[in-house]
Amino acid sequence: MTSRSTLLAAATLTAAVLTLSACGGGGDGDSAKDSDKIAGADTGGGKSKSPSPKASEDGVDRPEIKLPKGVDNVFEGGVTGDAKKDAVLADNERWLDSLIEAVTVDAEDHPGLKFYTSGDALLSSAQYIQGFRKNDKSFVGTIRYYDRQVTFLKEGVAAVSYCKDGTKTYPKDLKTGKVDRSIEGSASDYAFVNTRVKKNDKGVWQTDSVTSTTASKKCTP
Repeated sequence: MTSRSTLLAAATLTAAVLTLSACGGGGDGDSAKDSDKIAGADTGGGKSKSPSPKASEDGVDRPEIKLPKGVDNVFEGGVTGDAKKDAVLADNERWLDSLIEAVTVDAEDHPGLKFYTSGDALLSSAQYIQGFRKNDKSFVGTIRYYDRQVTFLKEGVAAVSYCKDGTKTYPKDLKTGKVDRSIEGSASDYAFVNTRVKKNDKGVWQTDSVTSTTASKKCTP
């Protein structure tokens, strides 16, 4: 049976959700070598709710990220009044956009994903994306991110936590183009996500590791 929560496990990127289902999600025993082919990340391509600033504004030459029609990431609470926290949240948004782009946009390369991801998170995303592609699956709809918090751990390292609502997303069969909108939302479509981000030498806050709790009471209405 297709599961919306399994489908959107890509947005949480924890090893616990990298299991392949009818919806197509991630690591099904593929080797790290195969993973590297996918996200060795040459990953980039679709439309973002929070477009990257021009290089002249922050000194960073950022890859374009565009999500396809019918796929949206909606971010709440992106402006805290603290410039450092806002910069971290902005790159967290770009990371999530790049990840969803890699799942939903059919392109050979997705430079955005490698640009905003590193470490364990990059390997996990590669495995998950490969799971979708091998099974000709994708999704449409809107993912909402809210209760977003930034905690600085040490110089150049921070934690970003947030809640994710995937109740408005639906699996898509890439071979037929059909979308299954019959799935009803449930508690399992909500997750509490905690990520670690590290600032690289370009000034980009890359997502380095991710853990999540599905059906978290903190996030479930």
